Amino acid sequence: QVRLVESGGGLVQAGGSLRLSCAASGRTFSSYAMGWFRQAPGKEREFVASISWSGDSTYYAESVKGRFTISRDNAKNTVYLQMNSLKPGDTAVYYCAALDSYKNFIVAGSYDYDYWGQGTQVTVSS
Repeated sequence: QVRLVESGGGLVQAGGSLRLSCAASGRTFSSYAMGWFRQAPGKEREFVASISWSGDSTYYAESVKGRFTISRDNAKNTVYLQMNSLKPGDTAVYYCAALDSYKNFIVAGSYDYDYWGQGTQVTVSS
């Protein structure tokens, strides 16, 4: 069992930045690739970014590529999402999720992820 707790969300103006954190506890954090997803009101949950168990490889949705950066610190059992140049369209609840490392973190869909956090709200004002 892995428990995930997100933090760092809030209200920011367009063009601003936020850094989300996701702290993991339970089973060995480095056994999992990690992903960030988001869900806006009335929309389906969508993939944002993912990172391999080692942190050596990352993958991004086209909509955030060049603006968001995913990283992890296995010593701190934490994964981060640095979000720059935020847009009103980035407004959503952001979730982190853990994916068993034997699964392919690049092609994995949300239904493949094994554990989820409770989410943190990000609101970008225009």
